[in-house]
Amino acid sequence: MPNRLANETSPYLLQHADNPVDWYPWGDEAFDRARELDKPVLLSVGYSACHWCHVMAHESFEDEATADVMNELFVNIKVDREERPDVDKIYQTAQQLLTQRTGGWPLTMFIDPDDRRPFFGGTYFPNEARYGMPAFSDLLNSVATYFREQREEVRRQGAKLTEVLGRLEPPAAGNDLEITAEPLGKLRDALGRTFDQDYGGFGSAPKFPHPSTIDRLLRQWRDSASGDDPDVDALYMATLTLTRMADGGLFDHVGGGFCRYSVDQYWQIPHFEKMLYDNGPLLALYAQAFLATGDDYFAAIANATADWMLSDMQSPQGGFYATRDADSEGEEGLYYLWTPDEVRALLDESDYAVFASRFGLDAPANFEGRWHLTVRRPIEEVAADAGLSASDAQSAIGRGKQALLKARVGRVPPERDEKLLTAWNALAIRGLAIAGRALERDDLIEAAVRAVEFIRSALFVDGRLLASYKDGEARFPAYLDDHAFLLDALLELLQARWSSERLHFAVTLADTLLEHFEDPDSGGFFFTANDHEELIHRPKPLADESVPSGNGIAAFALQRLGFLLGETRYLDAAGRTLRAAWRAMDEYPHGHVTLLTALEEYLGHPEIVIIRGDEDETGRWRDAAAKLYAPRRLVFAIGRDEASLPGALADRAAVDDDTVAYRCLGTHCELPVTSWEALAASLSEL
Repeated sequence: MPNRLANETSPYLLQHADNPVDWYPWGDEAFDRARELDKPVLLSVGYSACHWCHVMAHESFEDEATADVMNELFVNIKVDREERPDVDKIYQTAQQLLTQRTGGWPLTMFIDPDDRRPFFGGTYFPNEARYGMPAFSDLLNSVATYFREQREEVRRQGAKLTEVLGRLEPPAAGNDLEITAEPLGKLRDALGRTFDQDYGGFGSAPKFPHPSTIDRLLRQWRDSASGDDPDVDALYMATLTLTRMADGGLFDHVGGGFCRYSVDQYWQIPHFEKMLYDNGPLLALYAQAFLATGDDYFAAIANATADWMLSDMQSPQGGFYATRDADSEGEEGLYYLWTPDEVRALLDESDYAVFASRFGLDAPANFEGRWHLTVRRPIEEVAADAGLSASDAQSAIGRGKQALLKARVGRVPPERDEKLLTAWNALAIRGLAIAGRALERDDLIEAAVRAVEFIRSALFVDGRLLASYKDGEARFPAYLDDHAFLLDALLELLQARWSSERLHFAVTLADTLLEHFEDPDSGGFFFTANDHEELIHRPKPLADESVPSGNGIAAFALQRLGFLLGETRYLDAAGRTLRAAWRAMDEYPHGHVTLLTALEEYLGHPEIVIIRGDEDETGRWRDAAAKLYAPRRLVFAIGRDEASLPGALADRAAVDDDTVAYRCLGTHCELPVTSWEALAASLSEL
């Protein structure tokens, strides 16, 4: 018989609906039942694309004997961390404090139901004693005995843990402290020390893409490019990393898009799950790298990533699904692997020779007896060996990719988690808007518009944003990341296609951040709203994690909206956030890259260009300006007849029959100009 998870919408929870474990979803029912039975709660947190979550499920949660122990000794709660990042953040932090070890998934926590405070925890536990860990069933018996016999110690430890959680956020900098660029310099030094000069990226295995860090380096180079000492090393670090990631197995050379991370130093073998939250930022990054360098390879990778997002991840409603699993048919990566004989059977002899040389099919297998495609030789060398021009060799490779993609469609694909998450959709919308401008692809901008309209129609209810949508149902009050990421995405989309309605939506999100999320005493933003379910802690996360810092994006986007509208409330809130985060940025700059980008624009205000006039002409001016990599420049083309614009935009009116451009640096605005030549001259001067 299915358990209570059968009534949930999360694909991850539904994967466990037929377990013999008597699972509950997170909520009062489970804790009330635990108090009634005087049993501790076992909380298990994971997500559908998590490989080790599947392993633990198969070993323990699907095992009748283990389930009997769990049901006898505990009340068991299963949480999808993608739906409930609020719960996950708290108990991940608690696990690290209790065990002095890093966190991860699956997260396994044992909780006192009286106060919902954890007293023991870990991540994956095997079904038999190995890896230096006890068997899960033995652990369950020990934890239950400890809870039963040491209740006072459990309560004392819980109280101490709650006290420590409350002290985690560093105190804000005082108003007398000068906010400077010093943390930016410290970050640049740290990145230089840890950069892998041969293979790109930072540190050794495992290697993650870290889009915010690469973006920071591109911005660092651009900011210094017109000075006496341009930071060409920053550009080199960014572009080498982007090239090595795109050449390696982190990138899907057949279908497009990026996997989660590389298990090796060389970007060769990935953990094969594909996450929307990685691909949205990486799409933006490769498009921006194309603008910065003119390198068509970066444009090709951006185009392929965008094509994968639109073909495989966009729902009929317009929003984007969350993930593709790492496993298919019970094996990690199987969907993506080939043998030379399989590929040879799909291509003619000459194309196969080129394809095999480019992607290593003529070299030893690189993943469990099979071949995962990675670029092994430059296209010029491959072409020379085959007696072809580089363009002809590229054509052969293109034909090969199409043939492999067609064949791969017939395989059993990895499961797709078809939740639509507001925050992750916002990252996709931002990426599509940036790439649509850079690559001159209207279809990407249209896809971004559709995704925003889906959020407005399905996830914005009674004036408040919701976090997750599945099977026609929107659920869970939205978090800091949902609001901040979507505000940032809307500002990018407004530059690609103006809409006064979407501007008003952005203002609503900004006002919600200030009303419901801001810490009025110390600055910064809590992860949950002030009318959210009360949990044992209300975190104010500052650091970048697998997604950018919500506080960093909030400060960044509020500053930009504040300068666009001349609204000091937003600028002041951004400044308070940077003061709240100052000690963290200064002491650990490498962990707070998103906040440092907000700091950069706090110290050197963004340039905002408003173009008014007839749609065709304003669009031409906007598109011409968008061909330059200028990360601190925002360009908005607003039609002549747009009326009732808020704030400072009301003063940026159309002039007779002319096209007119208004240019401001922060709060300093220049006289309007009525020719593209005059505007171009002012842009080049900057």
